[in-house]
Amino acid sequence: MIENIETFRDMSASLLETYLSSLSNKLNEVIKLLTVISTIFIPLTFLAGVYGMNFRYMPELESPWGYPAILILMLLVVVVMLAYFRRKEWI
Repeated sequence: MIENIETFRDMSASLLETYLSSLSNKLNEVIKLLTVISTIFIPLTFLAGVYGMNFRYMPELESPWGYPAILILMLLVVVVMLAYFRRKEWI
């Protein structure tokens, strides 16, 4: 009887370890996705911060294509980063 109880105790400990390992793997996947999203938004935040400043002499301010050029640059950054992450199979 005592041997059966010890066997069940070992089995339940093993099941608990398996569950915690599974939970840890799911958490790692979520953290990886959040890291990828953060990595995509960091350069966009930098570009928006630089072009949101009130400089008097920025060459892009006089150009009619300045605003669309920055939007295209931001879109290009996102597309390149997404392609890189897909190639590495991170997303």
